Amino acid sequence: MPFDATDQVKNARILVVDDLAANVELMEGVLAAAGYTDITGTCDPREGLALYGSMTPDLILLDFRMPGMDGPAFIRAAHALSPGQRPPILVVTAQGDEQTRRTALEAGARDFISKPFALWEMLARVQNLLELQMLLRDKEAQASCLEAAVAQRTRDLEHTHLEVVRRLCAVGEFRDDETGRHVNRIGALSGRIARLAGWLEPDAELLASAAPLHDIGKVSIPDAILLKPGKLSDPEWQVMKTHADAGASILRGSKIPVLDLAAEIAVTHHEKWDGSGYPQGLAGETIPMSGRIVAVADVFDALLSRRPYKEPWTVNQVADHLRAQSGRHFDPALVDLVLANLEELLALRVEVGV
Repeated sequence: MPFDATDQVKNARILVVDDLAANVELMEGVLAAAGYTDITGTCDPREGLALYGSMTPDLILLDFRMPGMDGPAFIRAAHALSPGQRPPILVVTAQGDEQTRRTALEAGARDFISKPFALWEMLARVQNLLELQMLLRDKEAQASCLEAAVAQRTRDLEHTHLEVVRRLCAVGEFRDDETGRHVNRIGALSGRIARLAGWLEPDAELLASAAPLHDIGKVSIPDAILLKPGKLSDPEWQVMKTHADAGASILRGSKIPVLDLAAEIAVTHHEKWDGSGYPQGLAGETIPMSGRIVAVADVFDALLSRRPYKEPWTVNQVADHLRAQSGRHFDPALVDLVLANLEELLALRVEVGV
């Protein structure tokens, strides 16, 4: 809503703190006569602090010289109570010397008026301070609404991106039902391994979302090769290996983080630590960590799964294979991590669905 000075200012919460009851009554009466509707006064600065904490005033009219707690001490105590919300303070005092004004303003007062003062001047200063306070509050509310709208839009975009991933994964499921279950497990396993490796949660979550697309390039492989129950011939194997580049071609260039990461995974998860993998023959740490994580998660799950060409391996057989391929196929640090958390990863496979 647009800023409405009349409604907001006249209904503002005003706190008057002065050790003389006559001064409090005078300012309350003047403010009420000017149309202000929510005025609270006290002669005790400590009670004023309690009121400050309970009523959250929009403006404070504060005496400077008060027994027990002077104006600057009150201001500092009030700011300590609510460091994020500081209503304007108009210091009203008989001391008009430069040092007193400086002390009050440096303590945090927004304005200063010396007694005796013309009533019109006090009312003008009150209105000016309240209009600025209400305008600031209105702008803060607008900014908060805008931030909420941007956050919701971001969530909507993230949901859309993940839905794109799920739909692309469904393409693979049409080719091979087992692939559908496998890719879900790869996502969960890759995310968990990344967390165990020290990745921050947003990065691990992104990897978990992108990893299921690691073999999307297999949509380009003929069924006779993809679903062949026996060992592939050398020419068939050469065709099968093209799925890495095909997957990257499908996924890259979108400028959507989850698909960009999926493209990186697609083209690197068949690289090997010793450089004997494909399609680029990368080695060691030149292989992106995303590809290294998905490589070990992919083989870990595939060996434990039944496929058209093989029966599932036992856990001991899989662990022995990972040890044998540490430093050859897989990043040794990741193998150590998987073996150290073997029970947790096995339980995760069951939780996702085997």
